Amino acid sequence: QVQLVESGGGLVQAGGSLRLSCAASGRTFNSYDMGWFRQAPGKKREFVAAISWNYRTSYADSLKGRFTISKDNAKNTVYLQMNNLKPEDTAVYSCAVDTNGDLTTRTIGVAERYDYWGPGTQVTVSS
Repeated sequence: QVQLVESGGGLVQAGGSLRLSCAASGRTFNSYDMGWFRQAPGKKREFVAAISWNYRTSYADSLKGRFTISKDNAKNTVYLQMNNLKPEDTAVYSCAVDTNGDLTTRTIGVAERYDYWGPGTQVTVSS
């Protein structure tokens, strides 16, 4: 089993930055694909970013350039650097891991393909 815990969320003003962390325990994930998703009230959960076991990154088109995903295998931690935040970025941000090794370039952003999730951390961006 993999346990994931996010941290780093909070309240920021538009234009500010936050760095989210997702720490894993139970298993190392150096051979797994990791993803960040977010869900705002009244909206479906949407893909934010992902990083593969071999450091290939993928981003939602609307977020590319503002958000950066990275990881530290030695620390079993994945990060999401969020810059130039906008009010529409307000959401609960969750990290997830796929331990099945079956993600493709077409499914990397599909939440249902991930099998372990953290509880999420709230990000609120004020105008």
